[in-house]
Amino acid sequence: MTVYDTTPRLPLIDSDDGPDGSVAELFAGPKSGTEINLRRLRIFWAVAHCATLTRAAKLLNVSQPTLSQQLTGFEASIGAPLFERRSNRLVLTEVGEMVLRKAEKVLRSAQDLQDSLPSADNPARHTLRIAGVASVMRVILPAAMQRLAAAEPTVDFDIHENAPGEIIDMLYGRRVNIGLMAANSVAEVSAGFVQLPIIEDPFVLAVPQDLDLSQVADPARDLGPEQVQVLNSTIQFVFGTQHSSRIQDWFDAVLPKNRLAFRVRSFELALDLVAAGLGVCVVPALTVLEGAHVRAGVRLYHINLEPRRIVAMVPSQYRHAAPYGAFLTALQEVGKAVTLPQIAPMPPFIESH
Repeated sequence: MTVYDTTPRLPLIDSDDGPDGSVAELFAGPKSGTEINLRRLRIFWAVAHCATLTRAAKLLNVSQPTLSQQLTGFEASIGAPLFERRSNRLVLTEVGEMVLRKAEKVLRSAQDLQDSLPSADNPARHTLRIAGVASVMRVILPAAMQRLAAAEPTVDFDIHENAPGEIIDMLYGRRVNIGLMAANSVAEVSAGFVQLPIIEDPFVLAVPQDLDLSQVADPARDLGPEQVQVLNSTIQFVFGTQHSSRIQDWFDAVLPKNRLAFRVRSFELALDLVAAGLGVCVVPALTVLEGAHVRAGVRLYHINLEPRRIVAMVPSQYRHAAPYGAFLTALQEVGKAVTLPQIAPMPPFIESH
């Protein structure tokens, strides 16, 4: 699947203020009367990590002119340039690096405060904000939530289903606290974040229920013409350039006469097409589960592709803090207890490649 670079261009929060002094010094003196506020700090932080105004504006859901105006005002408040313009990218100056370290302390403190504030109707409640890929959320989350509810009955949830790149942006933008995704989709864990293993999710070949490949060594010889046509019709989920190419390479190796029949944007639709007898698809095994039940109409076979390693990505300061620590433990316990759907051994014609 597409690998999104999550390595920040600058270090995140240090454990102490270091040689740059305290956070308060950022706002000390005559500059404290100018417009240095949380909104501008968030904009500065987003631009620093996105390196382009376009991506930062998308992350913050604001227009690019508004973002540019706020950033210019923030630089004026600081009294020094925070970025160097190089080609199409913005690179932090030495002053910008110092301000970023301090700004991140302020923003994380503000987020911690917001997360711990009671609501008017229920002063004891605490909200966990979670983003994840749909197949993992549907299988893992309900049971983990049940476990947490027994120990932390005052916790509620704000849940988002997103693609890996969007999950990473939401984590960096502090719109969610926990991200559930495949580690294979993350180039490197950023400083300030940790990855906790949840479950290994094998890729499988999904074929129509009546297409038995268990004894097939040569599809052209061992299958009828209609079965060969179905086997050679591939249905591919649009992962992104890198992983789509990897899947196509796999099909080309084991089924040299394959043709791409369908491109889809959800595993559920891909499996519907397989169940209808329109082709075959490579999917993660978890996508075949519908809660505790297995999707009807498809047969699964082991294949020789590296499995998805599902992880929970979380800011390091939340790893052991309540109620995050208890929920992360629940996720890991549920991951260990998940029963994957029945997967038949690798067919001979696949095993030979």
